[in-house]
This record gives sequence, C-alpha cells and structure tokens, in this order.
Amino acid sequence: MPSKSPPITMDAVYTAPGYLFRRMQQIAVSIFVEECRAYDLTPVQYAALVAIRTHPGIDATRLSAVIAFDRSTLGSVIERLEAKHYIERKPSRGDKRTKLLHLTKSGAGLLRDIVTSVDRSQARMLRPLKPADRKMLLALLTQLVDLNNEASRVPLRAEDAPEHLQGAVDPARLINGRYPIALNTRDEQDHKNPLASSTEDRAAVRDLRTLLRHPRSI
Repeated sequence: MPSKSPPITMDAVYTAPGYLFRRMQQIAVSIFVEECRAYDLTPVQYAALVAIRTHPGIDATRLSAVIAFDRSTLGSVIERLEAKHYIERKPSRGDKRTKLLHLTKSGAGLLRDIVTSVDRSQARMLRPLKPADRKMLLALLTQLVDLNNEASRVPLRAEDAPEHLQGAVDPARLINGRYPIALNTRDEQDHKNPLASSTEDRAAVRDLRTLLRHPRSI
C-alpha cells in the first residue's frame, strides 16, 4: 500500500512564501497608516498622488498601469482624493470623455508635508534587520517582483506614463523596460530624515531611495 502523505501542519503554512508576503503586506500597511495617521492617507492613495504629481495630466487607465492597481478599484481611490481636494479631473482636449488627473495646491502641499512620515514608515518596516540584510532583502524583492510582474492581476506598466509615450525616458532607470514607481516624493533629493530614531533608520531610508533610483545598485 502506498504510504500516506503526512498531514499539512500550520508550520507549513507559516513558512510558505505566499503567507509571509501576505503578513508583511499587512504589517507594511499597518505601519504606514500609523505613521501617516495625521494625514488620513492610505499607501495606494499616496502612490496615486505621487504618480499624478510626477505625470500631470495622466488618465485613470494609465495611472492604474503606473502604480499597478486594479482599474475598477482605482475609481474609488480617485474619488476619495478628489473629495479631499488633493486632485482635480479635467477633460482632455482631444476627447472630452477622457478625464485627466492633476494635483491641486492642497495635494502638492500634502506631499511636501507627509514625506517625513513616509520616510519613518519605510524605516520602521526594515528596522528589525541589520543594514546588510536590509540591502539584501530589498535587492531580492525588487528582482522577484520584477521577474513575476506578468503574473500579477495588474502588471506594472510604468512605461505607459506620459513622458514615456513622448520618448522622454531615462533608460538607466528602467527594469526590463519598466519604470519603478517611487515610494517617496523626494527620492530625487539626497536628504536625511530628521526624525529617524537612529543612524541605521536613516540608512534604511537612504538605501530604499537608492534602490528605487538604481535597482541593480544594491
């Protein structure tokens, strides 16, 4: 008689990659929301604001591709941001049915104000790890997410952003033809987070920015 397979235990669940990714996602969102509580903003809303600021006049379909978020659900995100007066929708000159998204002054001010809180949330996510392990984790996650991009329900299509359509793309910042969306509105500036609680926290934020600018450099 064939031997019976051993029963699946919770240890097998707890050590499965999918389970660990889901738990880390829960932790990441919880930390982000806690650190940014004063601004009443979710990670997806923040990513959308950064993308709209970076790509003024982007439409909802391309925004969905740029931040890799389901188009049907993105509509409610846009509505909430508009209700908070952080963005405005304007009709396209070429097609009045198409609404183009623009950041308002309030939205731009929010992105300036929230940057320290976002920095702090990113640092907290990595704080339990040693600096070398943080670099390794970020490098491996970037590679894994990029290589599995097409398996996603909403693959990242950052090349759909307006400046890519116009040919103004920096090839050095592409990963396999895709442009990684920044998690921080000031990733182009080399500054330190004044509220990070330690040198290692500041290093975590700096490493994250470096990885986003040059994914293969860490």
